[in-house]
Amino acid sequence: MSVTHPAGFVAAGAAVGIKSTGKKDLALVVNQGPTFDSASVFTSNRCKANPVLWSEQAVQDGTVRAVVLNSGGANCYTGPEGFVTTHRVAEEVGTLLGIGAIDVVVCSTGLIGLANDRDVLLAGVNTIHGQLSAEGGNDAAEAIMTTDTVSKQVVVQGPDAAWSIGGMAKGAGMLAPALATMLVVITTDAVVPAADLDAALRAAARVSFDRLDSDGCQSTNDTVTVMASGASGVTPSLDVFTAALTEVCTSLAKQLLADAEGADHEITITTLGAATEDEAVEVGRSVARSNLFKAAVFGKDANWGRVLASVGTTTAAFDPANLDVAINDVWVCRNSGPGESRDLVDLAPRAVTVTIDLKFGDAEATVWTNDLTHAYVHENSAYSS
Repeated sequence: MSVTHPAGFVAAGAAVGIKSTGKKDLALVVNQGPTFDSASVFTSNRCKANPVLWSEQAVQDGTVRAVVLNSGGANCYTGPEGFVTTHRVAEEVGTLLGIGAIDVVVCSTGLIGLANDRDVLLAGVNTIHGQLSAEGGNDAAEAIMTTDTVSKQVVVQGPDAAWSIGGMAKGAGMLAPALATMLVVITTDAVVPAADLDAALRAAARVSFDRLDSDGCQSTNDTVTVMASGASGVTPSLDVFTAALTEVCTSLAKQLLADAEGADHEITITTLGAATEDEAVEVGRSVARSNLFKAAVFGKDANWGRVLASVGTTTAAFDPANLDVAINDVWVCRNSGPGESRDLVDLAPRAVTVTIDLKFGDAEATVWTNDLTHAYVHENSAYSS
């Protein structure tokens, strides 16, 4: 039930005619309280979709009572009328729920430059409002899918199951920080003030969604919203809640990676021995964005030279003559030269690990990516057709 597992939430998802395929394309998640604290993070892309421009304002007061999401069209670069459509959808949700439109986050996903049919959306909002239920989480998660092949959902219980966190996400391409290309709704029945939710979400996103770098392409529509209903009556410590929220975000991030468009391999890149965590992230991200390395993994070639070439493009502190690299725990590079034979590396399994030791400090970080395949190129060459 994901987002409807925590007490105080109802959801719905249905096919309302936005997608030509007839698949589910509109979702609504509603917080019924008693509290309505919220926090959100959005894409850092300067080119933002209309729903992001609206929602960035809606979340300013730390109160969100509903999130409405459509797939089938991003409503990005659709002119002033596109923003009006977003506003009207928020107003319609607000009217039906008896709340202000400014307490409604709006999310859209799909092709950029495609104007969503306003009348279809508004009629659809009325349809799914009538379907809201505590069992509607699965339908909502399915309704936000685009090129996703499976829905992404997770539930994490707090200590003694006194409270819980549920989440749903969509995303399978354009996965790059920050955040990754995705829409994410997270719910909790814990009592968590908005300021604490904001701190917890930013801490969780920093080590989960922001470490996901599938193809180096940053979306215009990324939105992650967490809502707290307080229905459990339990107030966890900020540390405990942050740890649980980080578990939720990490699970969803890894589910996004597992469904990355056309991928044959999921690659975990861990950089050790960095002077700072930021430098470790920079190194990992540089390797994650190397099409040469990603193509090598697709070809099952443990080409560690392509790893070193990527490391060398960063500003991180290291000695170019003293780097170690392991692929699937085989140290194929030692002291910036040949180590164990690359023939010992088995790249047949889907999971691949890359470990880079900069030998320049105690900081480390992990970045997740995937290989570059024929299927990825085909899917993205045919996506709009």
